[in-house]
Amino acid sequence: MGKERSWWVRGWWWMKGLGPELVGFALVGSCAYAVDLGLFVWLRGPAGWDPLTAKSLSFLAGCTVAYGGNALGTYRRTASEVSRLRQYAAFFAVNVAGAVVQLLCIAVSHYGLGLTSQRADTVSGAGVGMMLATVLRFWGTRTLVFPAAIPAGRARTVREGRLGSWTG
Repeated sequence: MGKERSWWVRGWWWMKGLGPELVGFALVGSCAYAVDLGLFVWLRGPAGWDPLTAKSLSFLAGCTVAYGGNALGTYRRTASEVSRLRQYAAFFAVNVAGAVVQLLCIAVSHYGLGLTSQRADTVSGAGVGMMLATVLRFWGTRTLVFPAAIPAGRARTVREGRLGSWTG
């Protein structure tokens, strides 16, 4: 019983420290998703653009909104040793990796498992794929784009090169 309680207590404190970051990331992501979807629908509909060009531009706009929201909101208190352009390039790469995860989920479901209905494609791409891609994006944004977001207790160790260093 004591072990279970300590697990819950540790989990609670972990979530308490990470909670505001998760909420900020989710709010920014929701705004970026709305921009991506809205622009795609407008470019495909009234503007009459082809689907690949429309999706490419809406994806770029969504990435830009997400980066801006995270840089100026969620991770505004993190010190950066690199330029904003380099940060944006890393952020864009993380988001492309997330998009690839979503495409892989659809490919496995549709071609590998033979689940070819529109519902199956939606569940695998927008459901399972989006969840996995969001986890990847959160990790990548936190670790690769805004690495100073590491909790204060671990920050000194990271700066000294003992955590996450391939040299040991």
